[in-house]
Amino acid sequence: MKLRLIAALLTAAPLFATEVTIHGDQFWIDGKPTYKGRTWNGHRIEGLLFNSRMVQGIYDDQNPETVKRWAYPDTGRWDADRNTGEFIAAMPEWRKYGLLNFTINLQGGSPEGYSKAQPWHNSAILADGSLRKDAIARLDRILKQADGLGMTVILGLFYFGQDQRVKDEAAVIAAVDNTINWLASRKYHNVMIEVNNEANNKYHHAILRPERVPELIARVKKRGFLVSTSYTGNRIPEENVVRASDFLLLHGNGVKDPNRIAEMVRLTRQVPGYRPMPVLFNEDDHFDFDKPLNNMIAALGEYCSWGYFDPDGYQSPPVKWGLDTDRKKAFFQAVKQITGQH
Repeated sequence: MKLRLIAALLTAAPLFATEVTIHGDQFWIDGKPTYKGRTWNGHRIEGLLFNSRMVQGIYDDQNPETVKRWAYPDTGRWDADRNTGEFIAAMPEWRKYGLLNFTINLQGGSPEGYSKAQPWHNSAILADGSLRKDAIARLDRILKQADGLGMTVILGLFYFGQDQRVKDEAAVIAAVDNTINWLASRKYHNVMIEVNNEANNKYHHAILRPERVPELIARVKKRGFLVSTSYTGNRIPEENVVRASDFLLLHGNGVKDPNRIAEMVRLTRQVPGYRPMPVLFNEDDHFDFDKPLNNMIAALGEYCSWGYFDPDGYQSPPVKWGLDTDRKKAFFQAVKQITGQH
């Protein structure tokens, strides 16, 4: 009987190995700072977290009128399991180049890169705040692969233009609780939470807007998960979010001058309530990796992590998750060089 009980416990909640923690303004993985001892061109790299926005890893449009837009050219149809499978297959290559983190979202991101209207229905969260079993199963596969590769994940919960799929505030709160309960039951320690992408954007539910989103941040924090939220490009986090968060997320969209990126980091650290904590860009669609100064290098100069956002290459289904374009190759080569991966 005891042996059966032990076996049941082991199969119900697998023990995963990779753990992300925060020590002051550094990210640590498995008890040591990321890129331990690494400097590059006079910049301290140890403790930073190079990342990429890969939010469509579990994408699945439930609107029959729009799903045909994402059809694979070779089959003429959309395939959510294929998308996740190809995502998982690409992850070892990302890790080989030194990428230690990616952002994925339960409600994805605009599959057109940028869009005014969002008629598609992409949500792993049902109207009552419960979680779609097929979507969560795909997420589980991705998180398991990340754990095995020693990678961390920023898991976004809500996306503007899709949050209205959740019927009311009680359902929003239920969705947060259900997600955290599921992560805890699976014993994932490599996951950080972004409550919602760009809280100051057009959210249907008031609790997801900047004035009240700290309520949800606090709810996640009580369960022991590292948590934050983000703002639109070129915006500085507000005091209530800074005080509530474990780390601070910035977006570089719309910022063409790298000097402004550096200024954003400095201004963020001047917001009342700031204390030593990591600052991280997890979305920036400016590149220029061949230039001596670009947004990524400007962030590094302020000891701030930087994240790649390729709206055409990594957000518009059907996504090719490998390094199939010159832009993707340039980013990953830059990460490899800066982090000293061999």
